[in-house]
Amino acid sequence: MSAIILENDLCRLILGEDAVPVSLRLKDNGEELLSDAELCPFFSVTQERPFNNEVKLAHPNKRTVFPANRVRAEETPSGWMLTVGFELAPYEALVEVIRAPRYLAFVLRDFIVPPEGYPGLRMTTPPVSSFRLAELVLPQRRFFGEWLNVSHDENCAAALIAGDVRLIADSEKHRTRTGEYRILTADTERDIGLKDIPAVLIAAPAGEFLDAVDDAERDLGLPRGVESRRSDAVNASAYWTAACTPENVDEHIRYAKMGGFRMMLLYYTCLFREQGGYALNGNYDWRDEYPNGKADLIAMLDKIKAAGITPGLHVLQTHIGLDSRYCTPEADARLHLTRRFTLSADVDEDADEIPVDQNPADCVMADGCRILSFGGELISYAGYTTEPPYRFTGCERGHRNTRIKAHPRGERGGILDVSEYGASSCYLDQETTLGDEIADKIADAYSAGFRFCYFDGSEGTGAPYAYQVPLAQYRVWKKLVPAPLYTEGAAKAHFSWHHLSGGNAFDIFPPTVFKDMIRKYPAEEAPRMRQDFTRLNFGWWGFWAPEGREDGGTQADLVEYGTSRAAAWDCPVTIQTNLSAFRAHPRIRDIMEVFRRWEDVRARHLLTEEQKDMLKDLGQEHVLLMNGRGDYELLPYSEIPSGDGRIRVFTFVRGGQNWAVFWHLSGEGVLRLPLSAPAAVSKEPDGEPMDTGCDPDALLIPVGNRLWLRTDASADTLRDAFARASLV
Repeated sequence: MSAIILENDLCRLILGEDAVPVSLRLKDNGEELLSDAELCPFFSVTQERPFNNEVKLAHPNKRTVFPANRVRAEETPSGWMLTVGFELAPYEALVEVIRAPRYLAFVLRDFIVPPEGYPGLRMTTPPVSSFRLAELVLPQRRFFGEWLNVSHDENCAAALIAGDVRLIADSEKHRTRTGEYRILTADTERDIGLKDIPAVLIAAPAGEFLDAVDDAERDLGLPRGVESRRSDAVNASAYWTAACTPENVDEHIRYAKMGGFRMMLLYYTCLFREQGGYALNGNYDWRDEYPNGKADLIAMLDKIKAAGITPGLHVLQTHIGLDSRYCTPEADARLHLTRRFTLSADVDEDADEIPVDQNPADCVMADGCRILSFGGELISYAGYTTEPPYRFTGCERGHRNTRIKAHPRGERGGILDVSEYGASSCYLDQETTLGDEIADKIADAYSAGFRFCYFDGSEGTGAPYAYQVPLAQYRVWKKLVPAPLYTEGAAKAHFSWHHLSGGNAFDIFPPTVFKDMIRKYPAEEAPRMRQDFTRLNFGWWGFWAPEGREDGGTQADLVEYGTSRAAAWDCPVTIQTNLSAFRAHPRIRDIMEVFRRWEDVRARHLLTEEQKDMLKDLGQEHVLLMNGRGDYELLPYSEIPSGDGRIRVFTFVRGGQNWAVFWHLSGEGVLRLPLSAPAAVSKEPDGEPMDTGCDPDALLIPVGNRLWLRTDASADTLRDAFARASLV
C-alpha cells in the first residue's frame, strides 16, 4: 500500500497507509495546515469494553479506543471508498469520502465483520459505541471559532463541521513547551446514529471559507447559516414585547417606529394564554383578544408589516407547563425524567411513601422540583432514604391536580425534569414524538406571517447536550415556512451554527450596573463570536421609568453606551418593552431617538472601521449627534458631576469648542447654571439658541429633554459651572 491522496479544488489531504494524516495543504499557495505536535490516526472506534473473547481476556474491561492502523482506498464516481482497519478490533469500517469542489465529506457506510470476529456470541456486531470520522491536529492560529469548530487567520481556515444534527464535532486545546495546538474531531455515536452521517472537512483560503461552508449547507440540505449571516436583517435590532395584541398593536407600532426598529419580536404570551411563569406552555390556547384565532393574528401581523416592521416569534420549544394539559390531570409519558426508578412494592391511593428499588441518593431537593412521575400521577416528596429499604418520604399525592391512583410493584417512573427557571414548567423528552407535536403548534402560529424566530429555554434538554440542544431547535426550524430570515437562541451547540445566526442575548441589567454589565458580558463575548463569523445580541434590555427610582431609570446615555458598543461589532440589541413605563417616562422621545439614530447607522452601514475601533474602547463613552446638515457626528464624551442629581451632564469637544449635553432625568425645571462665559443652548446641536434669561452671573435654562450647550469657556470652567448648577 501507499499513501492515499484525497483532494478537491482547494486542498489536498494525504493519509499514510497507517491512517495517520501526512499532510493537509492548500493548493493555491502550498501552505501546510497540519501540526506535527502529535501524530493521531484520522479514524478510530470506541467500545464500552472489549467483546471479542481473546481481546477481552488479554486487555482490561473498560471503555476502550481502538485507533485505526491501516487504510486502503478505491475511487468511486463521487470520490473514494476507504476501508479502515483498527488495532485489536476484529472488523473494518467502510468510509465514503465525497468530493466536492470546496469540501470533503466523510461518511461511515458500514462495517465488515468476519464470521470469526465474535464466534459464539448472540449480539449485533460490531459493538461500537462511537466512531471517529475525522481527527486533525492543527497548529494554534490567531483565531479559533469554538462554536463552528474552525481554526483560521488572515490567510487560511481549516474546520471539521457537522453535516447532520447527529454528528458531534468538537476540539481540544493542547499546550507544549514549544507552543499550542488543537485537535479537531468529528464523531458519531451509537445511541444517536452511527452510519450515513457526514462530517465535513473544509481547508480553504480565508476568503473562500464561508463560500465552502455555504456549498456544504446547500448540498446537504442544511439551514443556510452563511446566507443568513450575510443578510442585513441579522444586524437589525429588535423591539420585544410580551403583551402585544390586536387591541394595542397600534401603540406598539408607534413606539417601534419612534425607535427606528425594523424587527418586532413577539413573545408567545402575546398570542397564547399563560399564567404563573410558563405553567400553561405547550397548550398554545389563543388569548381572548383573538376570538377568530389565527385569522386575527394574521391581520395583526399584516398591520405590523405594513408599517415596515418584520415580525418574529419568541417561543420556549422545550418547556411544558406544569398546569398544561400535558401535565394535568394526567402527566404525559413523554415528559423527560432525570432519574428513573422502579416501584419495589404496591402503592395504594393513600400512601405517603413511595418505595423504590434504586437508591435515590443525590436526587433533586430544590423547592418546586421535588416531583415524581408514575403512571400519569405526579407526586411531590419532602425527602428520601439512602439506606435500604429505599423510599421517597413525605409524599403528597396528586400533585398539580393529577389523578391519584394505585401503582403496582414493578411500575417504572422517575424524577420529573422540572425547569430550574421558576419551577413552573418541565422539559419534554426529545427522544419522543412530543417534540414534533409541540413543533407543529409553533409552526402553525409562525405561518401566520412571522419571519424570524427566537428559541428560548434551549438549554432545557437531556444529555448529550451537544446533540439534544440543536435537535430541539432544528426540529422546530424544519417546520417553519417560509424559512426564517434568521433565528437566535438561548443556548448554542455546534450544529446550531447552521440555523442560529446569532445567539445568547444577555438579560436583564438594571440601570445601576448596565454599563458595567455591557463591558463584562456582551462586549467580552463579541470578539469571540466574531471568530465564529457570527454576531451576538447585546440585549435584552429592560426599561424602567424614573419615578420612584434612585437610579433614574432608563436614560439616553445608557442606551447610547450599549447600542454603540454593539455597533462596534456589527451587533444588534433588543429592548424589552413596557407600555406603561414608556407612557410614564418623560424622556421617552430622547431615548427612542438614540435607538433610531443607531439603527439608521446600522441599516445604512455608516460606521467606518476606524469608528468601530474607536467604539471598542470600553472605557470611553461616545455620543452620536446630528448636525445642521442632517449628517451624523460620532464624538467621545464624558459624564461630569451635576450640582443637582436630577440633571445628567456629559461634555465633549466639537469644532474646537467645549460642549455639554444635559437633561432632566424625571421631569422639567429651570436650571441655574453659573457660567458667565459666552455660551449658547439649543434643542439640537446646530439649532436655534434658546432664551437663557437675563441673570448676568448665570444661565437660566428651561430643562427637560436633552439640550446642547456650546461655550468659549474652558473645560474646567464648564465642569465647575455644572458642579454648582441647581434647579430653581
